[in-house]
Amino acid sequence: MPSHLPPGLPIVPGPAQPFELSPDEFEAAVAEALEMIPVELARAMDNVAVFVEDDYEPGPGEDPDTVLLGLYEGTPLTDRDSFWDAGSMPDRITIFRRPILDICSSREQVIEEIGVTVVHEVAHHFGIDDARLHELGWD
Repeated sequence: MPSHLPPGLPIVPGPAQPFELSPDEFEAAVAEALEMIPVELARAMDNVAVFVEDDYEPGPGEDPDTVLLGLYEGTPLTDRDSFWDAGSMPDRITIFRRPILDICSSREQVIEEIGVTVVHEVAHHFGIDDARLHELGWD
């Protein structure tokens, strides 16, 4: 496992050398993964911005060795009430480039992992928690 990944991380250790993919190529792959979301679900998504960043930066009080492939921040559709729209910022999905590249050894693996990560984070927007995603095989 790469030295900057903490021990016991619940992801499969990757190759000795991370796969290289330029930031532009990675962002294009994320855009392609978003385009693969079924039209009905894409239409149901409400007020969501998607970003790509190199790494997750743990906040105060978090384990400084935390590694994430993606992160959903916002109010899931299932938790919104009639006052939610009044001044609410968009939900935010962030896909983290380096951790994904660190666990992949080919372009195909990177594309697959981006797709799984995008689905996982979009599912959180729809109110699906990690336990249910695990049951469905999307973790």
